[in-house]
Amino acid sequence: MSLLVFMLMFLSGLISFSLLRSHLLSMLLSLEFLALSLYFGIFTYLSLIGYEYFFGLIYLTMSVCEASLGLAILVMMVRSYGNDYVLSLNSLW
Repeated sequence: MSLLVFMLMFLSGLISFSLLRSHLLSMLLSLEFLALSLYFGIFTYLSLIGYEYFFGLIYLTMSVCEASLGLAILVMMVRSYGNDYVLSLNSLW
């Protein structure tokens, strides 16, 4: 049952990441949802096989680091360009 929930969360995160590409904030939220679903999958897998949860803690720490980096990029882009529209940036295309 938890594998089905994990797959549903991961696929809905991928679909929202691919469909909501106009704003950087929506892309970051979709990416965080993907990271949360992967954490849920890692936690479920580690609990099924009986290992310790130390690897999940390391993954969660790295996920927080990438979230803070994404928010720093968002703040820098809003200060430089005035909005968070990804389509208005020429450097990405």
